[in-house]
Amino acid sequence: MAASTSSSATSSGWAVGTPGLIEAGPLERVRRHVPEPGPGELLLRVEACGVCRTDLHLAEGDLVPHRPSTIPGHEIVGRVEAVGEGAGLFHVGDRAGGAWLRGTCGSCRYCRAGRENLCPRSIYTGWDADGGFAETAVVPEAFAYRLPEDREAELLAPLLCAGIIGFRALRRSVLPEGGRLGIYGFGASAHLAAQVALAEGATVHVLTRSARARALALELGAASAGGAYDRPPEPLDSAILFAPVGDLVPVALEALDRSGTLAVAGIHLSDIPVLNYQRHLFQERNLRSVTSNTRQDGRDFLALAERVGIRVTVSPYPLSRADRALADLAADRVNGAAVLVPG
Repeated sequence: MAASTSSSATSSGWAVGTPGLIEAGPLERVRRHVPEPGPGELLLRVEACGVCRTDLHLAEGDLVPHRPSTIPGHEIVGRVEAVGEGAGLFHVGDRAGGAWLRGTCGSCRYCRAGRENLCPRSIYTGWDADGGFAETAVVPEAFAYRLPEDREAELLAPLLCAGIIGFRALRRSVLPEGGRLGIYGFGASAHLAAQVALAEGATVHVLTRSARARALALELGAASAGGAYDRPPEPLDSAILFAPVGDLVPVALEALDRSGTLAVAGIHLSDIPVLNYQRHLFQERNLRSVTSNTRQDGRDFLALAERVGIRVTVSPYPLSRADRALADLAADRVNGAAVLVPG
């Protein structure tokens, strides 16, 4: 190891105790020994960690916990404090990012085909291992991202999941050049994906229940912003559903033009109502899901974000208020992306 940590050093954070409604307080304050990075791992001193809707799903039990008392958080920006044996891409003091995808088998047919997001043995930060709702976190070097030194940590954190997943969802929506894109729900991921689409020449229509989100959408360049169940002003070539609301699937499908595609971006979705074939699927409309991301998605998006100057709108919270950040996210009180800042 290039540096070591004292076994007596401790780090504070939050873990999911008993999953349940956010009002019941499923997050618990914890203080644990600072972990030693294992082979090929990096110990990060967390500078910022984004708060993702997946963290909310884990806390509330929509996603079954993979292990007890896990620290959530998978949009981690940190400084390398120690490196494990065999790690050589990063050095102590470097800035690195830890994201949702934490490991894959590397040998299954999906991994060999460049589709590691579908690996049956994939593991995830904040679900299979402790994440970034803490002062320190360990991430595998092979799944870490090198991040720019000249940007504020809290503006980088949402790029590591909200941005990457939004980017993959946009590509899964098969938006044609100069096409018409509908975005349902306008939180952390959506406000970043919208900017990519706009930079690539699309017309963007946003449909969301939040008045503040509609105002942000128009400020960022959306052609229109209406209520979640409203009809967009023109037929859509593509649509992305970011809100975890199954009732919106038929709404979005009905708004598509012939051969249009709806991509569902969330890891969790409430039940989808019965679809009417003629109204929702006929004329070659397509319904697609989005599952995690590949590391190449991450590299491609981070390079694009730097190139086009993606604007990240954040609502910062001190780490000590992580429970409040999740509660605000659940109630749609967050404008843009919620980000935890230790210290």
